[in-house]
This record gives sequence, C-alpha cells and structure tokens, in this order.
Amino acid sequence: MSEEQKQVGYLHSFLAGGVGGIFLVLVGHPLDTIKVRIQTMHVVPGQEAPYKEDKGMVDCAKKIVEKEGFKGLYRGMAAPLAGVAPMYALCFLGYGVGKHIFCDNDAFEKLKLTQIGLAGATSSLFTTPILGPGERLKCVLQTMESPHYHGPKYNGCAALVSGLYKEGGVSSIIRGSGITCFRDAVASFFYFATYEFLKKEWTPEGKKQPGVFATFCAGGFAGMANWMAMLPIDTVKSRYQVAETGKYSGVTAVARDIMAREGVKGFYKGLTPVLVRAFPANAACFVGYETASKFLIKIGIE
Repeated sequence: MSEEQKQVGYLHSFLAGGVGGIFLVLVGHPLDTIKVRIQTMHVVPGQEAPYKEDKGMVDCAKKIVEKEGFKGLYRGMAAPLAGVAPMYALCFLGYGVGKHIFCDNDAFEKLKLTQIGLAGATSSLFTTPILGPGERLKCVLQTMESPHYHGPKYNGCAALVSGLYKEGGVSSIIRGSGITCFRDAVASFFYFATYEFLKKEWTPEGKKQPGVFATFCAGGFAGMANWMAMLPIDTVKSRYQVAETGKYSGVTAVARDIMAREGVKGFYKGLTPVLVRAFPANAACFVGYETASKFLIKIGIE
C-alpha cells in the first residue's frame, strides 16, 4: 500500500485501498494457496511427502491443477476479496493513528524506522477483526482437497461459516485471530519501514515522490521483507487454524509440535512461493492503489 506524507481522507483511503487490495488478491492468491498447502502438509516418516521437497512449489501447483483444475488455485479467495476494501481502509486508519502515537515530526524525513515500524504495527489492531476470521475461512477452504485434510468438507464460505459455528460457536470461526494480530503487527512493522525507506531512497532530488517503476519495486521489496520476517508465525497460524478441534491446546503447542517433528526448517515451509508471490502481489497492490488514488483526486475525493 502506498502512503502519502499528506494524509488523505478516510473515504479516499477506503476506495483506493480497496482497489489495491483487490489487485493484490487477484495476483497473489494462487501462490498463497500453494503456500498454505505446503505449510499444512503432513509428512509421515518413511513415506514420500505429498509435495516434493526439491521442487515443492511447482509440484504442489501441478498436483492442484491436475486434481482440481485451475480453480483449485483460487479456492478460498472469496473470503479475502470480501474483506479487502474495509481491511485496507482500516489499515490506513491504523497506520495514521500509529504515526500520531509513535512518530516524531521528522520521522519520515530522517527515516526513524523504528517509529515508522511501530506505527505500521498499530494497523494490525484495526485489521484483525476482519483478517482473523477471514484467514480461518481461507485456510480451511484452501486445504479441504488436500490428502491430509481430515475434517468435514463445505461447499463455499456460507456453508463453512455455518459448519464452524455448529462445531464450536463464534470461537471456532475466529480461531487464530490472536496470532493473526501478532503476525500482522510484525508484518506491518517491516512492510511500512521497508517501503518508506526505499521510497525516500529512490525519490529523485527535488521530487516529492519516486517514479512509477521505483514505487512498484519498493512495494515488491517491502512485501518480501515482511514475509521473510513473519513466515514462521504464519506457519504456526495456518497449522492452528486448519487443525481438528481439540488437537492443540493453543498456538504454543503448535509451535512445539513443529519444532519436535521438523525442526526450525518446518517454520519456513512455503518460503519460496511466499517470496515469489510477495513481489508481484504487493507491486500490484501499489499499482492499484496509486491508480485509484489519482483518479479519486481528479474527481475531487481527497
């Protein structure tokens, strides 16, 4: 997401951020599906892994398409798409609140990255009410056709919400929201700090903003930075959200199980598809946001 030094209005942020978020989901969701499948695959000692370790991303994509068609790569997309507009509006609001709390007046001019990062992390408090249950629905839908999924299968989001509610009430629907908030705080810290750093570094002397290509690259690299930092948390989150009810007492139990079974590398499953996805998805988000933002300014919505 792009952030102007001059704060725009909430309606502007909502509309432009929503467009950027839609671009991000459309470009990045297939690779996100692959990431979740690899993260949650169950490896039985002595048996071949569901997806080959040496070419897991390609092998996973191939098997999904062979079994489910290309639509399998877009499983669970309805949930994030339905939430992107309000989520991105809230993200900009949260970032603005965070800047007011943490940032000095010269924080962006002197690149006080810790202050900027903490401002970014604040946005997670605003987005988690949407992202928490959205991630729960998305991960379950993405893994229903996986060979190691043992839970009931649902035909779409509405049936899944109904089934999860019957299974455990609201707490079942929002399972993993706490760790989602923590994950996104870490992600937003690195995302906004990296973006603002690159944005300033690549702004030509005498200009207020970098060019389109530099903005594109800044968004892409910022996306890669936040995912490298928070992937271990995301792996724990995904495992916890798709696990059978009662299998784990909490997220710490998931982390202990991963460490015991797979070691440190188990937390980094799906790293390749994450990084491959992060650059184009976040770059697409920037393109969508900036394009919508310019249009909104032209029609007087500032």
